[in-house]
Amino acid sequence: MTHASTLPSTGKTITYSRPDGKQVNGYLASPEKTEGAPAIVVIQEWWGLNDQIRGVADRLAASGYLALVPDLYRGKSTVEEEEAHHLMGELDFSDAATQDIRGAVQYLKGHSQKVAVTGFCMGGALTLLALNAIPELSAGVVWYGCPPLEYLDAKAIKVPVLAHWADQDIFFAPEIVDELEAKLKAGGVNAQFHRYLAHHAFANETAVGFGRIPGTQYDPVWAQLAWDRTLTFFGKTLWND
Repeated sequence: MTHASTLPSTGKTITYSRPDGKQVNGYLASPEKTEGAPAIVVIQEWWGLNDQIRGVADRLAASGYLALVPDLYRGKSTVEEEEAHHLMGELDFSDAATQDIRGAVQYLKGHSQKVAVTGFCMGGALTLLALNAIPELSAGVVWYGCPPLEYLDAKAIKVPVLAHWADQDIFFAPEIVDELEAKLKAGGVNAQFHRYLAHHAFANETAVGFGRIPGTQYDPVWAQLAWDRTLTFFGKTLWND
């Protein structure tokens, strides 16, 4: 398995406009062939726009996608749990979904016919909010994160959704995942959920070793399977007319 962090960087910092006209920076990774390439907005974990999430964008670019990571924290990032919690607490999730992320989607729509969204942990929650609020999207992949269910209107989600969950997740318990799945299906969403015998952040290759948050643990086997499923899903939803 190739870690995202070991791939060569194909990205650069860009600036794009939100629907309200404000400017946002982001990390844009481009595939070798950009003509006709679909695009994906990648949403960070609570750590910020760091090397690990840039590596996710690079990985998607290596698979043929234009990938943009919005800088939701405006240049801030951290490796400390307390600071990450503080940064996430200061983030206006509604504004992030309807302005920062929608602006990223609209920017990519200027280059690609189809745009998807994916995110991890905090980014997974924002992925669902984005799918709820952004009509320009074509698909979404959620990685072990969801918002309070009362903030979701399942009937507003009109595109296919793939979601990865950890059965040993102490932050997003299996019962919450079951409730989310039931709500999406009751709303008519084409949602496919996969559950793994893993801990939270099982696809984050930096979630290893001393000093990481208790309850998080990278698992290369499950991560590879989840990535294989993700790329198959994007292949079906973004490349086909």
